[in-house]
Amino acid sequence: MAAAVISSLSKSFGQIPPSAIPPMLDCILTSTAVSSSSLFSSLLDDLPDLIESGNRDGKLDSDRRNSIASMIGALCHLLTKANIGREELQSFLWKGFIPLMKMGHDFDQELLNQIADSFFDVVQSIHAWEVLEENLVPFSLRSIGLSAGIIQNGDLQGTGLDRSSLFHVSSDLIEKFIENLHVGKDCKLSISGYFPLPVSCHVLSITLDAALRNFQAAPVTGSVSENVSSVESFTANLLWNLCNATERLLLQGSESRSCTIGFLLPVIFKAFVSQSSFEISVHRQIHKLSRNHFFMRMWTCCRKLFSLGSLERRDAYRILSLYLSYFSCGGTFQNANMSDGAEEFDIRSEKDLWNEIKRGLVDEDGLVRKQSLHILKTLLCMDSGNQHHSDISEKKTQGKHSVPHGVTKRELWAYKEAKSLGVGKLCNSVDSGMNSQQQWEAFVLLFEMLEEYGTHLVEAAWNHQFFSAYLPKYFGFLQITSLLQFSVSHDNFVSAISGSMHQTQSETWAEVFSWLSILWKRGFCHDNPQVRCMIMQSFLGIEWRKYGSCVKSVPESFILGSLMEALNDPVHHSDFGVKGIYSSKTIEGATHFLHHYSSYLDARETVIFLKSLASLAKRKSFSRAGLMGLAECIAASAFGAHKYSNNKVESCEFGTADEVQPEYSLENFLHDNGTELLDFLRYVLESSKQHFNPNYRFRVCEKVVEAAASMVPASDVSLEILLHFISTLPREVTDYGGLLRVRVQDWLLQNHQVTRSGGIQMQLLESLNEFPEWFIIHHCLFQNFDDEDLGAWEFEVRRWARVLFLVIKEEHQLAPLMTFIQQYGTNIRKQNNYSEWVPVKFLTLILGLIQEIQVMQRRKHGAKVQTKFEIQRLETEEQSSEAEASNIYNMFTDSLLLILEELVSFCNLSCSIFSSGSDIEDKVLPSSVRGKLGGPSQRRLSISLTTAVLQATISVKAVAYIYAWCAQHRTGILLNSAFTAVWKFFCNTITSPTCNSESEAEVRIAAYEALAPALKALVSVLAPQSLVLFMENSKSLQPAIEGEPWLDTLVFSFLQNINNLLAVGFMARTRRAVLLNWKWVILESLLSIPYYSFGSKLQQEDGSFFFSDAALINIFTDTVESLENAGEGSVLPMLRSIRLALELFASRRLSLVVSRFTGVDSQMIWRLVHSSWILHSSCNKRRVAHIAALLSSVLHPSLFSDGDMHDADNEPGPLKWFVEKLLEEGTKSPRTIRLAALHLTGLLLSNPTTIKYYIKELKLLTLYGSVAFDEDFEAELSENDDARTEVTLLTKIQDSELTEAFLNTELYARVCVANLFYKLADLTNRSGSSTGDKASQSALESGKLFLLELLDTMIHRRKIRAWQMICVLSQFVDDDIVGEVTQCLQIALYRNNLPSVRQYLETFAINIYMKFPSLVAEQLVPLLRDYDMRPQALSSHVFIAANVILHASKDIQLRHLDELLPPILPLLTSHHHSLRGFTQVLLHQVLCKFFPSLDSKSSEFIPLEKRCFEDLKLYLANNSDCMRLRASMEGYLDAYNPKTSVTPAGIFVSRVEEIGFECVPTSLMEQVINFLNDVREDLRCSMAKDIVTIKNESLNMAAGPGSTEEVSSACEEKLELPKDAHLDFQKKITFSKHEKPDLGSSSLLCKGEVYKQLLEMEKEDDLLDQLWKSRSLALERVRGNRQHIILVASLIDRIPNLAGLARTCEVFKTQGLAVADAKIVQDKQFQLISVTAEKWVPIIEVPVNSVKQFLEKKKREGFSILGLEQTANSVPLDQYIYPKKTVLVLGREKEGIPVDIIHVLDACIEIPQLGVVRSLNVHVSGAIALWEYTRQQRL
Repeated sequence: MAAAVISSLSKSFGQIPPSAIPPMLDCILTSTAVSSSSLFSSLLDDLPDLIESGNRDGKLDSDRRNSIASMIGALCHLLTKANIGREELQSFLWKGFIPLMKMGHDFDQELLNQIADSFFDVVQSIHAWEVLEENLVPFSLRSIGLSAGIIQNGDLQGTGLDRSSLFHVSSDLIEKFIENLHVGKDCKLSISGYFPLPVSCHVLSITLDAALRNFQAAPVTGSVSENVSSVESFTANLLWNLCNATERLLLQGSESRSCTIGFLLPVIFKAFVSQSSFEISVHRQIHKLSRNHFFMRMWTCCRKLFSLGSLERRDAYRILSLYLSYFSCGGTFQNANMSDGAEEFDIRSEKDLWNEIKRGLVDEDGLVRKQSLHILKTLLCMDSGNQHHSDISEKKTQGKHSVPHGVTKRELWAYKEAKSLGVGKLCNSVDSGMNSQQQWEAFVLLFEMLEEYGTHLVEAAWNHQFFSAYLPKYFGFLQITSLLQFSVSHDNFVSAISGSMHQTQSETWAEVFSWLSILWKRGFCHDNPQVRCMIMQSFLGIEWRKYGSCVKSVPESFILGSLMEALNDPVHHSDFGVKGIYSSKTIEGATHFLHHYSSYLDARETVIFLKSLASLAKRKSFSRAGLMGLAECIAASAFGAHKYSNNKVESCEFGTADEVQPEYSLENFLHDNGTELLDFLRYVLESSKQHFNPNYRFRVCEKVVEAAASMVPASDVSLEILLHFISTLPREVTDYGGLLRVRVQDWLLQNHQVTRSGGIQMQLLESLNEFPEWFIIHHCLFQNFDDEDLGAWEFEVRRWARVLFLVIKEEHQLAPLMTFIQQYGTNIRKQNNYSEWVPVKFLTLILGLIQEIQVMQRRKHGAKVQTKFEIQRLETEEQSSEAEASNIYNMFTDSLLLILEELVSFCNLSCSIFSSGSDIEDKVLPSSVRGKLGGPSQRRLSISLTTAVLQATISVKAVAYIYAWCAQHRTGILLNSAFTAVWKFFCNTITSPTCNSESEAEVRIAAYEALAPALKALVSVLAPQSLVLFMENSKSLQPAIEGEPWLDTLVFSFLQNINNLLAVGFMARTRRAVLLNWKWVILESLLSIPYYSFGSKLQQEDGSFFFSDAALINIFTDTVESLENAGEGSVLPMLRSIRLALELFASRRLSLVVSRFTGVDSQMIWRLVHSSWILHSSCNKRRVAHIAALLSSVLHPSLFSDGDMHDADNEPGPLKWFVEKLLEEGTKSPRTIRLAALHLTGLLLSNPTTIKYYIKELKLLTLYGSVAFDEDFEAELSENDDARTEVTLLTKIQDSELTEAFLNTELYARVCVANLFYKLADLTNRSGSSTGDKASQSALESGKLFLLELLDTMIHRRKIRAWQMICVLSQFVDDDIVGEVTQCLQIALYRNNLPSVRQYLETFAINIYMKFPSLVAEQLVPLLRDYDMRPQALSSHVFIAANVILHASKDIQLRHLDELLPPILPLLTSHHHSLRGFTQVLLHQVLCKFFPSLDSKSSEFIPLEKRCFEDLKLYLANNSDCMRLRASMEGYLDAYNPKTSVTPAGIFVSRVEEIGFECVPTSLMEQVINFLNDVREDLRCSMAKDIVTIKNESLNMAAGPGSTEEVSSACEEKLELPKDAHLDFQKKITFSKHEKPDLGSSSLLCKGEVYKQLLEMEKEDDLLDQLWKSRSLALERVRGNRQHIILVASLIDRIPNLAGLARTCEVFKTQGLAVADAKIVQDKQFQLISVTAEKWVPIIEVPVNSVKQFLEKKKREGFSILGLEQTANSVPLDQYIYPKKTVLVLGREKEGIPVDIIHVLDACIEIPQLGVVRSLNVHVSGAIALWEYTRQQRL
């Protein structure tokens, strides 16, 4: 019967609710003979099967869940029966409770909690805590050890008493008990396992919580005292174990920490809240567990976690937050029973805690920042719910900062928004004095504004217009200043947290600035650029001088980190580079701060700070403005260091700073650190080289040199470091005329004079003189050397020679060097016996000296001096240095002459390698030398043969250079041996036999390599003696034929020999290219012989020419045919050869009978222009030297005068065709079209008859406009000698002022054309149009033709350009075209044109009417009387008429006055305000000039009209409005001159660069309109204020004393905002003038009837708002339906690329374009290229340092992040399938995508490429990738 009862009972558990189980069991036990123990045992035996079935299925339905809950309820109820013992409880624990807890992941939490509650109720009722202590607790602890990997890893070494046994459990006990259980094998296996870590922690936490509840609820009296002791012991022991486990788990993995923080710590803290200490018995020893000890252990764990990583830092913050949530900061344990008597642990006294909070507040992770802020507010006892709400009554807050009267709705809205955040309370506190708590409230408020609230709230608190109007300073700045001001008081900013930590005032200031730097740093990296600028202005706006030496307490880490990063932000430098000034207000403010900061650092601190500051250039990438800011800050810090001695003790406005420590010895310290500092400064100079603008680089170099000169004495730096630093400076700034030459010299020469026995000697000069010997005898690792070694030696010598001639002032200072040269030079052959590299090093030294002197001479002749000081300084230098330079040259020449013969002998000996021929054997070369097709062009020789070849090459070059130097500086001496040696080498080279191996071919290449510079040096110093030597030595090559030019043989032999060498099959392709380069260089030198001869006025005895026609044609044809495939190194010599050949053809044509000349013809020129065009179009890089050489060679002056070259049978001739092609391509290349304009206009000026062929081209140049500033162009002109030389050879109009000012601007093409026709007009005027020659007639006709062509230009931007040119062409207007011109002029004046265009129309018309006076009465007067004409056109005619009167010649001036004044006078009454004002201004000028003031005392009768004019003049002169109008344009009318306004200088020089449209100056009409609009706005504002004032006066008369406050309250009620108005706060509000409050007015603006006129204005505003909303909706519809792809271009900084990408994004309708600075869309170059695309594409501003966070955010939103980059794992674009939601990241132009961003990408894609370059423009790449995405989405 019992079995049946139990079976039916088990089956009924699924249908009976758990609450009915206890009464049901009681009925069963009462009504049947079944005992409670047997029933319990039977049900317990069934429980494992029930659990197993639930575990097997994996899911619990409601019936099974009820069965388990009912079964557990039944078992727990049976356990409470009197006859059930603790053994049954133990069985239930192992069979039921533990298995159920293991299945916690399958059961719902409610069921588990229900089971746990029932179980612990049983334990509490039967007081069986020791069962849990013996079974459940050890099992759970063992599970923790196994789950966390502590036991397996052997990590059992604890830090406390007996902690090593914490996770050990008696395995024998568990196994023995499991064996005794009557369960199945599967159940035994389940029991023998262990809990998962979360389950273990959860079980232990609820166990301790149950014990705590039982211990707190149980009484301590009577018979239950033993039970209470038991639960107390259990609680204490469990707490001890959990505390130790917690300490171990916190230092484990992330899961362990999460479980510990989530389960264990809350219940542990709860235990310590109830009791401060517990007594524990461990191994029969009593120990006390105090919360102080536990808290200190937890803080130790937190400090360890802080140092590990971001995830660990988050967990540490969670621990601290949990701790602070249980133990408040104020009176933490006042009610606790501190029975242990220990001092209470106060975590606020831990300095590391505050440091970690500071680090957390500026952490990149937003969650960490929020956690840090929460902890800070908790520590400061700030309730997050009401910390910003004032408890002060409304009556009290309506004091000084109550709502002012007369505010607008928007201002009141902003005020209430800020007031709700606690601004009003803090404003009141500022005036009364802020205590520490209020200062912290201000800090937290400002931080939360930056961190958590929207941008509009930041503006409301930091820079709102209300506060700027009603408070003395910006609120944010006011609060920062207040925090500083009250930090010196007793109750200061840090007293609430510091306690006794900060004793000295300097420590207090350091703590204050460390907290304020948090606000600045967060503001500097805010997402909104306006906020970033606002915070920067707040920081720089602090008057740091008031704080004296306290400023040095600003954290250095903040200055070197956040401040410098912010200084690198482009948003702070909107004024950078304007008008060529490479600075900004932000940079100036930063330099002032750092100057003041460093002035309080001692010498050691200053040098260390400067090293850290300069090292930023090595570690970070800086923008242009950022690098300039860094250089300025370095210089300011260096200068500030010199003020240190005067600032030992500094008193400040807010207290006396601590005394500065004694100064360290700067000299001793710099001896070790100056080298490192100078090396870091060199990196700043290196960084400036990536920015091509020379003026910018000069500014950076200037600041770096200033810092180096002020901080690092050159005497304390090693010579090697000093040479390296000087070599980094651009040559143009240190050579003669360089702007930094004097400063560098002064630095090098300071502190270098020391007294010696022989007198005063310079240490640096001594080191420089010792350098040659050290350099030559310096030990080489190997006996042989190669090109790399030689290049390193040459570089080292160039650095040394540059510094040497900077230091040398007198000739005797070179005496040691000259002695050294003579000693080594006379024994050079002996030196070769010891080591092969010693002579080569010596010759390298000589060549370096010669080349440096030659560079100095070239720079000296081409130096540009800009300032008056430089002119005076250089004039003084020139007077004193000319003689010294001459003496130095003579001394150097004498030394070279002494060693020349020895060098010639050495050269002949070394050159034997070139004639060895078949003795040279081929050797197997390493693969790195052999190379591949298109690989490195290294010498394909063995190392020993390379050494011999290089020695011979350098010896030939040295002999030739020394010969050229001596021939130039010493006349009358014979240098036959040197010349003969070089010439013999030339003859042997060009007659050498055919080579039979690759090594022989390589040696021949080396011979030509030596010959090229040697021949160029010989030719450059041609003299009568050397020319004779040329001719005599050439005869030895081959006997001259009668009548044949003597250079023909040389040229034909050279071309045949080198072409044969090129034809052999031994040389690799790259080596043939090298040989071709030497071929064209040598050919250029040969063709230069006649040039230098003619230049020296040398003639041959027989009068024959140097080259025959056949030789010249052969050279010309060979060069032209090879031009298409020319390498980059061969382009210049080939084009120069063509130019020299054309000059020789021209000289032949001029000196010979035409019939005998068989030079170039049209077909040859066609081949030339075609080859040149292919060469030009195939060049990837448009180099200045190449473009200029191409222009001067193809468009040669000798060809340009031939009409057939421009037009042939009404078809373009070769030159015309080439110009058309060049200008067509030049519209995409600013430097091409500017150089073409320079050369073409110069040629046209020399050949006016050819202008008619180029009218369309001149029109294109006139209308051309490109806003691109070519920085490379400036850099190449300043650094590249070839570029400067080629540009000077272009045919140009002699107007250096305009050329220098506009050469690299968009205006230069126009300036060239304008200058051309201005010069042509001058030529026509001087020759006379009727009797002039053919050139002047052609000039006149061309000017007329061009004028009529331009009159038909209608596009607005081009209108300005066209009418600027038409003004210049006004001098070409003649009787035959004046009618047609004036007709076009009147039409243009009548049309709608902006004032920027109209001013040129008016200037042109004035000059026409002045040139043709009869037209005034015929045309101008009737136009003035046409009163129905539009006011704009009538205003122009008034301006024309007034200036015709004012500037006409005296003989007709009165006639014009009589004709024009009557029709002008009625216009003074015009209803149109601008016409009326315009007429008043002009008429006043006329009346003042022609109507002198009348004598009031005269009795003479004055006619009525005179008296009328007098009164009119007085009115116009004395009326205040008229006076203000004239004052606003003071000087304009007096300075205006119609005649000079039509000159190129008058049109272009007066341009205004900051005006964004065509750089056109503001016209008089614009000034009048702007003035009148301002006056009209002022009038409206005045009317509004008058109405309000009148109404207020009436109210004040009728109201009592309290009426003002009542009306104010009524106003507030009336303007009360909606409840959630703060959620819709407008971000930017621009107020009109009448809306701005007037502090001096008492207006209230509160009654509706006084708003009548203002309401009309508001209605107009409402209409505008509706119009704007409708337009916005239309725009939104257009912008809708975009593709789900975002293009991230934040890493790109070049404007053309960004503009092109914007245009591409608009074409493909992308979802957005991310750029680093949204202001880029306002750039005029951007707008020109994007063609309004930025208006239709959503532009997202993502700063560079925020790209990573932006990508992570988009990834969370479901976007796939792709990068367009070539990596090892990149997927080809055509093989990749785009996800629909895609973010595509583009890299920088050169560096690509940074590594840290690549790690964020989901994939990298690349565009398959087949060419050699392996690179595409980033705009092109982005466009291709976007099209591929679009193509896939369309499928």
